[in-house]
Amino acid sequence: MVAPELPSEYYKGLNYLLDGRPDGAIDAFIQALEVNSETLETHIALGNLLRKKGEVDRAIRIHQNLLARPSLPRSQVHQAHLELARDYISAGLLDRAERLLLELVVDSPEQRRTSQRHLLEIYQSERDWQRATEIATQLLPRKSILGGSSGEMAAEERPQVLVALSHYYCEMGQEKLKQGELKEARQLLQRALGHDKCCVRASIMLGDVECRSGRYKQAIKALRKIRSQDPEFIPETIAILRQCHRELGDEQALKTYLAECVSSNPSATLVLAVAEDIRQSEGNAVAGEFLSTQLAKRPSLRGLSRLISLQMDATDGKARDNLDLLQVLVNRLVAERPVYRCIHCGFGGRQLHWFCPGCKCWGTMKTINGPRDE
Repeated sequence: MVAPELPSEYYKGLNYLLDGRPDGAIDAFIQALEVNSETLETHIALGNLLRKKGEVDRAIRIHQNLLARPSLPRSQVHQAHLELARDYISAGLLDRAERLLLELVVDSPEQRRTSQRHLLEIYQSERDWQRATEIATQLLPRKSILGGSSGEMAAEERPQVLVALSHYYCEMGQEKLKQGELKEARQLLQRALGHDKCCVRASIMLGDVECRSGRYKQAIKALRKIRSQDPEFIPETIAILRQCHRELGDEQALKTYLAECVSSNPSATLVLAVAEDIRQSEGNAVAGEFLSTQLAKRPSLRGLSRLISLQMDATDGKARDNLDLLQVLVNRLVAERPVYRCIHCGFGGRQLHWFCPGCKCWGTMKTINGPRDE
């Protein structure tokens, strides 16, 4: 049996490779390979390679070339559509990618879920939270008449979608809050908690909404829920709790609550927050005594820095100069350390991001309380 003759462009590609010219080799191989069902995967692989190298324009040309072939089966046309949408996302042509993905959601059961995930990426980047909510809801399995769930979803995917969905409602709630529409914001935050009952962000925001509405007891209830959701975020609630208890004339209840929190979860961040609350209500001396006691149990650089600043107000002369120098040195060490870190990818920062800039996951940033990072 005589082997089929290879096209001349194939040999040109080999020469380009031997001459150390991979770009020319890729173009030659593309021309040599006729587009059909057997070579489709090769073309797609070449296009993906170019996209990863940052040569998005060439990847787009390859995938558009695939779609220009009327002989491809429908399933392979859908596959090429998906790759072209990915090219458009990489190129920042989100409107074009969105149109292709929406078509795939309707026309291709095989590519539907993948297309919906890419649509979520687009709507998140555009901050179109209403559409993101609609797509995330579609990703969740539907309840059947018999009480089961229809549709396939990986066990680890459902919690991720629910967490993202709760943050979409928080984003919409934040917009309503800025506009002063407290009732609408409350409804959105309650929906967020309906999807993820452990959503700390929704509880913090709901406490803020209730406080602004003058519903101080409801605000306290929402904020105290965080102790069971994730006690690391208790410090984020103290300012609003203080205002609510002050309005109710029951500041002693706050002191008792915070003392219980420190006893059960003595993190450096919480100790500092409680020390600040004591300073505002009882003065520097009492706050310094509390902080000294806590640092003896759990040393931290941030705690030491705050204790020095409290002591400086009670000293003068050479002693104050020495404390000032010591604080400068400690603050340099503190400034080099992040305050928050993503438990998923390890991204660290000094500001709290509900959406990790590193791995693009929702709700994975946590306060750092390890000895080496404090």
